[in-house]
Amino acid sequence: MIDLKRFEIWFVTGSQHLYGPETLKQVATDSREIAAGLNNAGSIPTKIIFKPVLKTPAEVSALCEEANQTTHCIGLVTWCHTFSPSKMWINGLKLLRKPILHLHTQYNRDIPWSSIDMDFMNLHQAAHGDREHGFIMSRMRLNRKVVAGYWQETVVQQQIGAWCRAAAAWHDWQGAVFCRFGDNMREVAVTEGDKVAAQIKFGYSVNGYGVGDLVKHVNAVTGTQIKALLKEYEASYEISSALRKDEKQQASLREAARIEAGLRTFLKGGGFKGFTTTFEDLHGLAQLPGVSAQRLMAEGYGFAAEGDWKTCALVRAMKVMSIGLKGGTSFMEDYTYHLNSRGMKVLGAHMLEICPSIAQDKPSLQVHPLGIGGKADPARLVFDTPPGPALNAAMMDMGNRFRLLVNEVEVVAPDKPLPKLPVARALWVPKPDFHTAVTAWIYGGGAHHTGFSQAVTAEMLEDFAGMAGVELAVIDGETSLRRFKQELNWNEIYYGLRDGLRS
Repeated sequence: MIDLKRFEIWFVTGSQHLYGPETLKQVATDSREIAAGLNNAGSIPTKIIFKPVLKTPAEVSALCEEANQTTHCIGLVTWCHTFSPSKMWINGLKLLRKPILHLHTQYNRDIPWSSIDMDFMNLHQAAHGDREHGFIMSRMRLNRKVVAGYWQETVVQQQIGAWCRAAAAWHDWQGAVFCRFGDNMREVAVTEGDKVAAQIKFGYSVNGYGVGDLVKHVNAVTGTQIKALLKEYEASYEISSALRKDEKQQASLREAARIEAGLRTFLKGGGFKGFTTTFEDLHGLAQLPGVSAQRLMAEGYGFAAEGDWKTCALVRAMKVMSIGLKGGTSFMEDYTYHLNSRGMKVLGAHMLEICPSIAQDKPSLQVHPLGIGGKADPARLVFDTPPGPALNAAMMDMGNRFRLLVNEVEVVAPDKPLPKLPVARALWVPKPDFHTAVTAWIYGGGAHHTGFSQAVTAEMLEDFAGMAGVELAVIDGETSLRRFKQELNWNEIYYGLRDGLRS
């Protein structure tokens, strides 16, 4: 699992020599204290590192070059304690390849009414220093996040923390490799896309491998490895009574363990951060990977079914964002509806591969027929998802751009038990309501595969989309269908002008 504390966000303060050495010394002291305070904030998961105050164009450029070359630096938080002429930032910002958060704050919270003088005013100039700083980034059309408020406020620290999580996920994508076993499900459109365009835009690559490449590793698994995994299963999950009694099911479970061990070896050997499978290409595998995909997702791997590499990469990014937070993250699919007028709901599930990080209780390990694909009965973990707020996110290739679509939802308990549904599942009410949310999702070209999370927030995904420079469309409690359709039309014009046409 990734340790977000090994990543650094550099706290960078802008000023100038105009104010003299004493003022600059105080600027550095105050900035160091703010950086330390943010570094100790529980809602900020990364290190916040104080950097020397920047006073000249050369210093700005040198720091930005240093940030580019420092692997564990994943972004900059900038702040102007005094007035910092924006022209001195131009060259450095042109060079910078790391995300930026512009913190608009000031060291002191309150105006010292009885003692305020011009010395105080000259020192505490963020109110207009940050406006100068903000202008140049707007003039340069730079994507960044702006957070305004007192640096000790909980909401300010939470906003910074959300951005840090997005920055960590963006950093994780750079140079990442995702493995695609076989192709996508035949004749399906939304799971396809331009992998070259994705690598240019996002920094990760998607490479295809034959199932036979995996089968070699599966066939090399030893009995000792299988026994060790079976012991893990026994300790981690409720073993269904049918599985304990049925020798055929037990043989299926042993085969599932063999597949998991081989899959782990393949993924680790290739340095992959995620993978896709498809039930239409299983030659040499006795069953579709089920429990193995679930368990690998729980450890942080991205995953999606039917060759859906975009969702696989998105799930990995959301896994990174959610590290250390309450609630899990999983590959998901909108499967079927409950259209009762007294409460319309969506039942999310998949044939096998839902991550146990979103399980309400201890998952049950079961073996059942798949129903399609013509292969042996696969093992899988079965569970319900706990009630509470969540979201679904999907990434689509719209031809001339990628679109990230997000819908906030509320997970609810099933109206009744589901004793004959042998899959992991989540039941939710989409915001603002079923009719608006589903209609907006379809207008937005939303995929049926998503990244589902009860830990990741829409704010994190908004920050992430800004870093990636991709279109974001959010369906939440305030969504109006008329305005949402207008937003999509405006985006069509904006991105067409910005990026040109790519059919």
